[in-house]
Amino acid sequence: MATSEKTAAVAEIVEAFNDASGAVLTEYRGLTVKQLKDLRRSLGENAQYSVVKNTLTKIAAKQAGVEGVDDLLVGPTAIAFINGDLVEAAKGLRDFAKANPALVIKGGYVDGATLDAGEIAKLADLESREVLLGKLAGAMLASLSQAVYLLNAPLAQAARLAAALEAKKQEEGGPEASPEASTEASTEASTEPAEAAEATTEPAEATTEATESTESTPEA
Repeated sequence: MATSEKTAAVAEIVEAFNDASGAVLTEYRGLTVKQLKDLRRSLGENAQYSVVKNTLTKIAAKQAGVEGVDDLLVGPTAIAFINGDLVEAAKGLRDFAKANPALVIKGGYVDGATLDAGEIAKLADLESREVLLGKLAGAMLASLSQAVYLLNAPLAQAARLAAALEAKKQEEGGPEASPEASTEASTEASTEPAEAAEATTEPAEATTEATESTESTPEA
Protein backbone atom coordinates (compact mmCIF):
# COMPACT_ATOMS: atom_id res chain seq x y z
CA MET A 1 0.00 0.00 0.00
CA ALA A 2 1.38 3.36 -1.01
CA THR A 3 2.00 6.06 1.55
CA SER A 4 -0.86 8.21 0.27
CA GLU A 5 -3.23 5.25 0.50
CA LYS A 6 -2.10 4.52 4.07
CA THR A 7 -2.61 8.16 5.02
CA ALA A 8 -6.10 8.13 3.53
CA ALA A 9 -6.93 4.85 5.30
CA VAL A 10 -5.71 6.20 8.66
CA ALA A 11 -7.72 9.40 8.19
CA GLU A 12 -10.82 7.34 7.44
CA ILE A 13 -10.41 5.28 10.63
CA VAL A 14 -9.77 8.43 12.68
CA GLU A 15 -12.99 9.92 11.36
CA ALA A 16 -14.89 6.73 12.16
CA PHE A 17 -13.58 6.77 15.75
CA ASN A 18 -14.50 10.44 16.16
CA ASP A 19 -17.99 10.08 14.76
CA ALA A 20 -18.88 6.91 16.67
CA SER A 21 -20.26 6.76 20.18
CA GLY A 22 -18.43 3.47 20.67
CA ALA A 23 -16.54 0.71 18.88
CA VAL A 24 -16.52 -3.07 19.21
CA LEU A 25 -13.47 -4.93 17.90
CA THR A 26 -14.01 -8.41 16.51
CA GLU A 27 -12.11 -11.20 14.80
CA TYR A 28 -13.82 -12.35 11.64
CA ARG A 29 -11.54 -15.24 10.67
CA GLY A 30 -13.58 -17.97 8.97
CA LEU A 31 -16.57 -15.79 8.01
CA THR A 32 -17.58 -15.86 4.37
CA VAL A 33 -18.31 -12.78 2.29
CA LYS A 34 -22.00 -13.58 2.50
CA GLN A 35 -21.87 -13.85 6.28
CA LEU A 36 -20.11 -10.49 6.51
CA LYS A 37 -22.87 -8.96 4.39
CA ASP A 38 -25.49 -10.55 6.63
CA LEU A 39 -23.74 -9.14 9.69
CA ARG A 40 -23.67 -5.63 8.25
CA ARG A 41 -27.33 -5.94 7.33
CA SER A 42 -28.27 -7.14 10.83
CA LEU A 43 -26.53 -4.17 12.44
CA GLY A 44 -28.41 -1.75 10.20
CA GLU A 45 -27.98 1.90 11.06
CA ASN A 46 -26.72 1.17 14.55
CA ALA A 47 -23.16 0.40 13.44
CA GLN A 48 -20.77 0.48 10.51
CA TYR A 49 -18.81 -2.76 10.30
CA SER A 50 -15.40 -2.31 8.67
CA VAL A 51 -12.44 -4.62 8.12
CA VAL A 52 -9.24 -2.80 9.16
CA LYS A 53 -5.47 -3.29 9.24
CA ASN A 54 -4.07 -3.51 12.76
CA THR A 55 -1.02 -1.29 12.16
CA LEU A 56 -3.04 1.49 10.59
CA THR A 57 -5.73 1.21 13.27
CA LYS A 58 -3.15 1.66 16.02
CA ILE A 59 -1.97 4.87 14.37
CA ALA A 60 -5.55 6.07 13.88
CA ALA A 61 -6.53 5.23 17.47
CA LYS A 62 -3.60 7.26 18.76
CA GLN A 63 -4.56 10.24 16.59
CA ALA A 64 -8.19 9.99 17.69
CA GLY A 65 -7.24 9.78 21.37
CA VAL A 66 -8.57 6.24 21.76
CA GLU A 67 -6.46 4.37 24.29
CA GLY A 68 -6.29 0.77 25.44
CA VAL A 69 -7.18 -0.96 22.16
CA ASP A 70 -3.68 -1.92 20.98
CA ASP A 71 -3.87 -5.28 22.77
CA LEU A 72 -7.11 -6.05 20.94
CA LEU A 73 -5.57 -5.42 17.51
CA VAL A 74 -4.31 -8.97 17.01
CA GLY A 75 -5.26 -11.27 14.14
CA PRO A 76 -7.83 -10.44 11.42
CA THR A 77 -9.74 -7.46 12.84
CA ALA A 78 -13.01 -5.81 11.93
CA ILE A 79 -14.51 -2.98 13.93
CA ALA A 80 -18.16 -2.15 14.46
CA PHE A 81 -18.20 1.64 14.75
CA ILE A 82 -21.43 2.32 16.62
CA ASN A 83 -23.44 5.29 15.40
CA GLY A 84 -26.82 4.37 16.86
CA ASP A 85 -27.99 2.56 19.96
CA LEU A 86 -25.00 1.02 21.79
CA VAL A 87 -27.10 -1.69 23.37
CA GLU A 88 -28.82 -2.65 20.11
CA ALA A 89 -25.46 -2.86 18.32
CA ALA A 90 -24.00 -5.03 21.09
CA LYS A 91 -27.08 -7.27 20.94
CA GLY A 92 -26.73 -7.61 17.17
CA LEU A 93 -23.09 -8.65 17.43
CA ARG A 94 -23.80 -11.06 20.28
CA ASP A 95 -26.70 -12.73 18.48
CA PHE A 96 -24.74 -13.03 15.26
CA ALA A 97 -21.78 -14.53 17.13
CA LYS A 98 -24.09 -17.13 18.68
CA ALA A 99 -25.34 -18.15 15.26
CA ASN A 100 -21.89 -17.86 13.67
CA PRO A 101 -19.16 -18.89 16.14
CA ALA A 102 -16.46 -17.76 13.68
CA LEU A 103 -17.19 -14.20 14.79
CA VAL A 104 -15.27 -13.49 18.00
CA ILE A 105 -15.93 -10.36 20.03
CA LYS A 106 -12.60 -9.20 21.48
CA GLY A 107 -13.63 -6.05 23.31
CA GLY A 108 -14.50 -2.44 22.69
CA TYR A 109 -14.16 1.21 23.50
CA VAL A 110 -17.13 3.20 24.84
CA ASP A 111 -17.25 6.65 26.42
CA GLY A 112 -13.49 6.83 26.88
CA ALA A 113 -13.25 3.41 28.55
CA THR A 114 -11.93 0.13 27.21
CA LEU A 115 -14.27 -2.85 27.58
CA ASP A 116 -13.37 -6.52 27.42
CA ALA A 117 -15.50 -9.23 25.81
CA GLY A 118 -17.36 -9.94 29.05
CA GLU A 119 -18.28 -6.29 29.49
CA ILE A 120 -19.55 -6.12 25.91
CA ALA A 121 -21.73 -9.14 26.72
CA LYS A 122 -23.12 -7.34 29.77
CA LEU A 123 -23.83 -4.30 27.59
CA ALA A 124 -25.79 -6.55 25.24
CA ASP A 125 -27.88 -7.84 28.15
CA LEU A 126 -29.12 -4.35 28.98
CA GLU A 127 -32.49 -3.10 27.76
CA SER A 128 -32.47 -0.93 24.68
CA ARG A 129 -33.12 2.80 24.75
CA GLU A 130 -36.57 2.33 23.20
CA VAL A 131 -37.56 -0.20 25.87
CA LEU A 132 -36.30 2.04 28.68
CA LEU A 133 -38.16 5.04 27.23
CA GLY A 134 -41.29 2.91 26.96
CA LYS A 135 -41.03 1.88 30.60
CA LEU A 136 -40.37 5.47 31.63
CA ALA A 137 -43.42 6.63 29.70
CA GLY A 138 -45.50 3.89 31.31
CA ALA A 139 -44.31 4.91 34.77
CA MET A 140 -45.13 8.55 34.05
CA LEU A 141 -48.63 7.65 32.86
CA ALA A 142 -49.17 5.51 35.95
CA SER A 143 -48.06 8.39 38.19
CA LEU A 144 -50.36 10.76 36.30
CA SER A 145 -53.29 8.38 36.73
CA GLN A 146 -52.59 8.16 40.44
CA ALA A 147 -52.43 11.94 40.68
CA VAL A 148 -55.77 12.31 38.89
CA TYR A 149 -57.32 9.74 41.22
CA LEU A 150 -56.02 11.56 44.29
CA LEU A 151 -57.36 14.87 42.99
CA ASN A 152 -60.78 13.41 42.20
CA ALA A 153 -61.14 11.25 45.30
CA PRO A 154 -62.14 14.09 47.72
CA LEU A 155 -64.76 15.34 45.25
CA ALA A 156 -66.26 11.88 44.96
CA GLN A 157 -66.32 11.50 48.72
CA ALA A 158 -68.00 14.90 49.08
CA ALA A 159 -70.62 13.93 46.50
CA ARG A 160 -71.36 10.68 48.34
CA LEU A 161 -71.67 12.56 51.64
CA ALA A 162 -74.05 15.13 50.13
CA ALA A 163 -76.22 12.38 48.67
CA ALA A 164 -76.35 10.61 52.03
CA LEU A 165 -77.37 13.81 53.85
CA GLU A 166 -80.09 14.54 51.27
CA ALA A 167 -81.46 11.02 51.62
CA LYS A 168 -81.53 11.36 55.42
CA LYS A 169 -83.30 14.75 55.17
CA GLN A 170 -86.00 13.31 52.95
CA GLU A 171 -86.54 10.36 55.31
CA GLU A 172 -86.93 12.66 58.35
CA GLY A 173 -89.02 15.44 56.76
CA GLY A 174 -91.17 13.42 54.41
CA PRO A 175 -91.86 14.28 50.80
CA GLU A 176 -91.43 17.89 49.85
CA ALA A 177 -94.44 19.96 48.78
CA SER A 178 -95.22 19.87 45.12
CA PRO A 179 -94.75 23.01 43.00
CA GLU A 180 -98.55 23.19 42.39
CA ALA A 181 -99.31 23.19 46.10
CA SER A 182 -96.78 25.94 46.69
CA THR A 183 -98.33 28.03 43.92
CA GLU A 184 -101.88 27.67 45.34
CA ALA A 185 -100.68 28.61 48.82
CA SER A 186 -98.98 31.70 47.49
CA THR A 187 -102.12 32.70 45.55
CA GLU A 188 -104.37 32.32 48.58
CA ALA A 189 -102.00 34.31 50.74
CA SER A 190 -101.88 37.14 48.20
CA THR A 191 -105.72 37.43 48.03
CA GLU A 192 -106.22 37.72 51.81
CA PRO A 193 -104.99 41.36 52.13
CA ALA A 194 -107.32 42.43 49.30
CA GLU A 195 -110.35 40.84 51.00
CA ALA A 196 -109.39 42.49 54.29
CA ALA A 197 -109.17 45.86 52.56
CA GLU A 198 -112.71 45.42 51.15
CA ALA A 199 -113.94 44.60 54.67
CA THR A 200 -112.52 47.85 56.06
CA THR A 201 -114.48 49.96 53.55
CA GLU A 202 -117.90 48.77 54.82
CA PRO A 203 -117.98 50.81 58.11
CA ALA A 204 -117.02 53.95 56.25
CA GLU A 205 -119.91 53.50 53.82
CA ALA A 206 -122.34 52.95 56.73
CA THR A 207 -121.18 56.14 58.49
CA THR A 208 -121.66 58.16 55.32
CA GLU A 209 -125.23 56.88 54.90
CA ALA A 210 -126.12 57.80 58.56
CA THR A 211 -124.77 61.32 58.14
CA GLU A 212 -126.79 61.87 54.97
CA SER A 213 -130.00 60.66 56.82
CA THR A 214 -129.50 63.17 59.64
CA GLU A 215 -128.99 66.10 57.33
CA SER A 216 -132.17 65.31 55.34
CA THR A 217 -134.52 65.24 58.44
CA PRO A 218 -136.49 68.63 58.84
CA GLU A 219 -136.31 70.57 62.04
CA ALA A 220 -139.39 70.43 64.29
